[in-house]
Amino acid sequence: LVGHRLAERRRSLLNFALLVAAYIVYLLTGAWIFSAIELPYERELRLELLDARRDFLGNNTCVSDARLEELLARALEANNYGVSVLRNDDSDNWNFVSSLFFSSTVLTTTGYGHTVPLSDGGKAFCIFYSLFGIPVTLFFLSVAVQRIMVLVTRRPISYLHRRWAMSKSKLAAIHATCLAIVTASLFILVPAWVFTSLESDWDFLESLYFCFMSLTTIGLGDYVPGQTHTQDSPHPQLYRLAITLYLLLGLVCVLVVLETCCELPQMKRLARRFNHENVRELDSETANIIDLDHTGGRLSDHSDPVMAHHPPAIPSVSEQAASLRQDKSAPYTPVPGSAVNGNLR
Repeated sequence: LVGHRLAERRRSLLNFALLVAAYIVYLLTGAWIFSAIELPYERELRLELLDARRDFLGNNTCVSDARLEELLARALEANNYGVSVLRNDDSDNWNFVSSLFFSSTVLTTTGYGHTVPLSDGGKAFCIFYSLFGIPVTLFFLSVAVQRIMVLVTRRPISYLHRRWAMSKSKLAAIHATCLAIVTASLFILVPAWVFTSLESDWDFLESLYFCFMSLTTIGLGDYVPGQTHTQDSPHPQLYRLAITLYLLLGLVCVLVVLETCCELPQMKRLARRFNHENVRELDSETANIIDLDHTGGRLSDHSDPVMAHHPPAIPSVSEQAASLRQDKSAPYTPVPGSAVNGNLR
């Protein structure tokens, strides 16, 4: 038994080590692929900017290189705070609807980064607001997801299991696949098509990229809706409010899909391969506790209530010796078998 437990412990540690190694390899592979794809484009863009700067200085000899450098640095710094120096961009980043959009990205940890607090008071309040708001948001999302899980996952699986007499593991896998397809269609593919028609500078791939990055709370901030649409839209604030509601509702639905996948029996069996020792120890401890509770309950049920309140006194040494002498003097009389069987019964 001890050897079997040691073998299980080594197996679980080996599986976990392989999992860590596979994750590191996946991380390094992603870094290598991103570098191979993006580095040539970055170098090409840098050369284009240097050529444009050289042409501007050559055509405007009254402007010095140092003053142009200062102006560009100031413009880039303002752009990092969400303020553009372009003449056709006069939209406010901190009206009520835009602030609501910013609050939703902070509390859901999406954080596009296109709009950030400018003042020290705003930065301090953002820390305080996030410190209490993020745990409350996580609690709210957890409660909402669990309530939705009952309606869209647990009840349908139980109903179909009784109706079709299929195994729950296979039925759960089919249900999770269908739920993922429906969620991806309604909250990624269809909104991407809508953003393609509303945002003049976005194609379908860029819209799909924005929807996926937003609903997975990655939020890189390179694409933010409303920056090109608000110039031609008669209701820019309503458009930004609709985007906020879409992001919150879509995040809840994505979490429902992830929770459904995590509850799959196949996923639970796979997870046990990496912490099998802890599960086995927990199961044995729980079984021992249950056995002790049942044994204690049976003993207490069959015990004399008087003896339960007044336990018997322990006899002294002289009383035990007298009892032994009486037992030796008394003749042995066998007990009939029927009496023994009756007592056992």
